[in-house]
Amino acid sequence: MISAAAAEDARLVRNVWLTIVALTVLRLVAAAVTPITFDEAYYWMWSKHLAFGYYDHPPLVALVIRLGTLVAGDTELGVRLVSILLALPMCYAVYRTAEILFGGVRVAATAALLLNVTLMAAVGTMIVTPDAPLLVASSFVLFCCAKVLETERGAWWLGVGTAAGLALTAKYTAMFFGAAILIWLVAVPKLRHWLRSPWLYLGGLVALAIFSPVIVWNAEHQWVSFIKQLGRARIEDFRPAYIAELIPTQFAFATPLVFILGVMGVYALLTRKAGEAAGRVLVSVMVWVIVAYFIWHSLHARVEANWFAPIYPAFVVAAAFAAHLVPWRPREQRTVRFCLRFAAPVGIVMFVALIVQANTGWLSGYVRDSTVRSVGVGWRPLADQIEAVRARVGATCVLAMDYGTTAWLSFYLPPGTCVLQPIQRIRWVNFPEPDPEQLKGTLLFVDEAQIGIRFYPSTTFAEIDKVAEAPRMRGPLVIETYALYAVSHPKRDVIDHSPPPELER
Repeated sequence: MISAAAAEDARLVRNVWLTIVALTVLRLVAAAVTPITFDEAYYWMWSKHLAFGYYDHPPLVALVIRLGTLVAGDTELGVRLVSILLALPMCYAVYRTAEILFGGVRVAATAALLLNVTLMAAVGTMIVTPDAPLLVASSFVLFCCAKVLETERGAWWLGVGTAAGLALTAKYTAMFFGAAILIWLVAVPKLRHWLRSPWLYLGGLVALAIFSPVIVWNAEHQWVSFIKQLGRARIEDFRPAYIAELIPTQFAFATPLVFILGVMGVYALLTRKAGEAAGRVLVSVMVWVIVAYFIWHSLHARVEANWFAPIYPAFVVAAAFAAHLVPWRPREQRTVRFCLRFAAPVGIVMFVALIVQANTGWLSGYVRDSTVRSVGVGWRPLADQIEAVRARVGATCVLAMDYGTTAWLSFYLPPGTCVLQPIQRIRWVNFPEPDPEQLKGTLLFVDEAQIGIRFYPSTTFAEIDKVAEAPRMRGPLVIETYALYAVSHPKRDVIDHSPPPELER
């Protein structure tokens, strides 16, 4: 006969998973109605020319998008479909990790639910960037490490290597997992025997094998991607003001109540005796190694909020640990109960509000906010205007100066339209060069009207005629106005093949 406690636990688990599925459906609906960001459009272009590396990042995000568009087409939902669905196995990995490390379904269910209601997971899996597959792979790195601890079976190191290798093909930040795992093994005496085991090193070889095509691609392209990403924060660029942004941005991305629980959990893991030491150390190092790097990075350059994605599986496990296993004092316990009760409603409301605001601008009274530049609201009607002008002047190709505008044009203009960024060609190194015949006649140059004529068109074309202006709108708000120029009679090669600045240092 099932005890009352077991029945209650079963109801909790069922309700949490039903909630997770419902939130997944909500994200799918939001994905279908929300225009893509310029980064998503850029990665969508990658997905049309799959390769083992790109100028900005490793290739996994392109593969994720390609799989989704094979199912749902070149639509907003198609771009985001697989990324959103991958959140389900991610939740399973976090659930099982918490259950293994700290026992009991309440900690496990809480961890899985809290991850889902963070904006890092809710928006981070819906808006497809390299951080989306990285977040999923990170959860499996943590899960496989927990299985090593639980089973003492060396074969699980192959799982760790597979997850770490996939994480590396998502984003180079995953290299810090190696340091975190080494610190874990050294810090916990009963785990040090793995340092003498061939299984650990076989796992490392698996990770290297999965990541090796990315290394080969970089070797064939002057290591440009490694140089770009690994050289972001140089010691000589000391700008400590950026460190002040770290906590506020994570307070928002984690959502306030999950952030409070997570911070309490990370603190408790370091100072309290609840739970087994090996589990506490594993979760701690998976958070602190990456946090330590970004603190250093913030002393030299800006750290974007989404870069913290790989710590979130461990962070929510710490939050669940704080919620259920730590004997807090009465005042702290009241804070924990409040956060636990309202974390999900607050996170869901924040997600819905963000989607509504990004699409409509209603919540700010149509005032410009941080979403208007990155989310492609207004681009579909804008693209219709640009296409009409292109057809009227007989332009054979559309030119744009930045990769974001190029990507949006490629996504929203009719399929097959020639769209080209004539500068920064390293971004398009995996793409075939355009047909020279398409660059001989009249071209349509698209740029923000407020910028005026730039150096590139003025030095490249003998004839430059402004033929129209077209606004991008969100409701009554003009986000930006684009000037459209008919350009012709090139004085030099239309395509600028100058090397990227990373290779000129």
